[in-house]
Amino acid sequence: MSDMISQAGDSDSKLGSDPTSRIAEVKEWLGSEFGRAGKEVPDFEYTPRSVSHLHNLCTLSQAKTHAAEILAKDFRLKAAEYRAQAARIREILESVGMAQENLPSNVVSSAQVLANVANLLNIRDTELSSCLVAMGDITLRKISVEEKRTKVEKDSKVLLDHTRKAIARLTYLKRTLAQLEDDVAPCESQMDNWKTNLAVMAAKERQYMQQCANYKAMLNRVGYSPDISHGVLVEMAEHRKELEKKTKPILDTLRSYQDLPPDKALAALAIEDKKRQYAAAEKYLEDVLHSALTTTH
Repeated sequence: MSDMISQAGDSDSKLGSDPTSRIAEVKEWLGSEFGRAGKEVPDFEYTPRSVSHLHNLCTLSQAKTHAAEILAKDFRLKAAEYRAQAARIREILESVGMAQENLPSNVVSSAQVLANVANLLNIRDTELSSCLVAMGDITLRKISVEEKRTKVEKDSKVLLDHTRKAIARLTYLKRTLAQLEDDVAPCESQMDNWKTNLAVMAAKERQYMQQCANYKAMLNRVGYSPDISHGVLVEMAEHRKELEKKTKPILDTLRSYQDLPPDKALAALAIEDKKRQYAAAEKYLEDVLHSALTTTH
């Protein structure tokens, strides 16, 4: 039938290429179909799109009608053959005295059951071999259907399992989304707090950088260099302690002069002598510090 439809479509493409002929074919087909139903063809505009659609329907309908006529003719031919065969068999049965009217009711019922079974099994006769072959075919089809059903049930279980997992995952995602939406406001507040703290820390950083620059400038002004380490300072402190030990007796002597009776000449000489000693001590201290700095450089 599909071949006939394709052939009809091919013939349509060959014969119905002219728009005028296509419209005429459509009008004729619509008139015959509506006339068969006892109705008039409704008015409508014959546009190229509507004509093309109706022409395709017309071609398909004519192809199906032709196929149906062929099948009906074949069925009528087979029915005539079956009726002739039934008449011949009836004549044979009547000639041997086995007409349906002469048979017992149970025999008629059994024959009717055999006929129904034959129709059900789609076989031409009621021979045992035909019934066995038909039953074997039904058994094979039953096994095939059971295998397909088992496969479908297995696939259904897999799909059901996947569906349940997908529903569980969807529920989890919805719950997570709701939780995230609830956490938006606190997180935004925390982010604002972090932004404020970050701005404060940035200001503090700039302040500390400025202080560090000021301290570096101050150290440069007082002559500090990276070479002056803790060990050098400890060494200089020890030298200072030694100088203090050396100058302490001189200071004690000078303090003892405060208890002497006032004598300008002796006091002046003593003071000048102590001043020279003190100046010498200071010069020695400066020399030591200068030599220590020179050594570190």
